[in-house]
Amino acid sequence: MTEFEKMIRGESFNGIDTDLRLRREAARLACAKFNAHPSKGNLRHITRLFAEFGSLVIEPGFQCDYGSQIHIGENVYINFHCVFLDSATIHIGDNVLIGPGAHLYTVDHPREANLRAAGECFSRPITVGNNVWIGGGAKILPGITIDDNAIIAANTVVTRNVQENERYFG
Repeated sequence: MTEFEKMIRGESFNGIDTDLRLRREAARLACAKFNAHPSKGNLRHITRLFAEFGSLVIEPGFQCDYGSQIHIGENVYINFHCVFLDSATIHIGDNVLIGPGAHLYTVDHPREANLRAAGECFSRPITVGNNVWIGGGAKILPGITIDDNAIIAANTVVTRNVQENERYFG
């Protein structure tokens, strides 16, 4: 089994594997093409990476690891300089606003230094419901679910699941 197959199955994987590094490089180049000359035409460089997407606006500065694990609903706005580390799936519902500099991290690393040094990684999915507003600079950690109508305050680190209609201030 390849490291990519392990990754998408939710198993531990080696993040410094050559194939995974090449896949991240391809995503980085696609993002760079859009970020250098943002337009609807150049947005296709990013959206062709995605597993699925509806109507969306992505402002320049967007970065993702692979793109292939990203699922985006309808009427989604992703502001400037957002980062989606998609070693596991990222599901974003409909009518979602994501503030500038927000980061969604599905990947994590072992707490043992020798395993980190060897490149071992693991990941857990992130799910963002419908009608969610994620404030600028927020960081969403691996395995988090944000239910419908929630608001995530700017510059917060989301360390637990957020309930429907909740206002999360960290």
